[in-house]
Formats: sequence, C-alpha cells, structure tokens
Amino acid sequence: MSMIERLEALLAEGNDSSQLRYGLASACFSEQRFADAHRHAGIAVKLDPDYSAAWRLLGRASEKIGDMAAARDAYRNGIAVAESRGDKQLVREMTVFMNRLQRDAD
Repeated sequence: MSMIERLEALLAEGNDSSQLRYGLASACFSEQRFADAHRHAGIAVKLDPDYSAAWRLLGRASEKIGDMAAARDAYRNGIAVAESRGDKQLVREMTVFMNRLQRDAD
C-alpha cells in the first residue's frame, strides 16, 4: 500500500485534518499528481489558515497546474502567515518563489 493509499484510507475513516491533508498534498506532489496536491493543500489551508507550510505547498501545486494567479495568492497569504508566526525560513522560500513568478511574468 502506497503512502497516498494509506493517507486516503485515514481520510475515508473520517480522520480529516489540516495535517492529514498536507500529508496527502505532499505525497501527491511527490508523485507528480499536481491537481490532487492542489486540491488537498487547498483544503489544508481552509481547515487551518495559519498553516504556512500548506500555503507554500498550495503555491507550488498551483504553479504546477499552471494557475500563476492562484500561486501568487497562496504565496502572499503564506508569507503573511509565516511572518506572523516568525517562520523566517518559509518567508524566505515563498518570497523567492513570488519573485521568480514576477520575473517570469515580466
């Protein structure tokens, strides 16, 4: 049984949480299932809007499915959350991703 299958089994049992959705999003992203990663990361941030790592993953998955506006929004929200939580590493990472998106758009 794959990691995705194990996590989906937990979800099917009614164990939904932001951490479970983040785990599913990460596993899907690793398997290049970007639409699924996007969906699960989106649910993770709805369940916990202060989950800065989930915002980063939502941004990355948004980029992979070609939705650059959603990626920018995710990074913008994630940077604000990470700043409020003092998570400097995530602020740096998402700032780099945002700057790259802006550079590519210009």
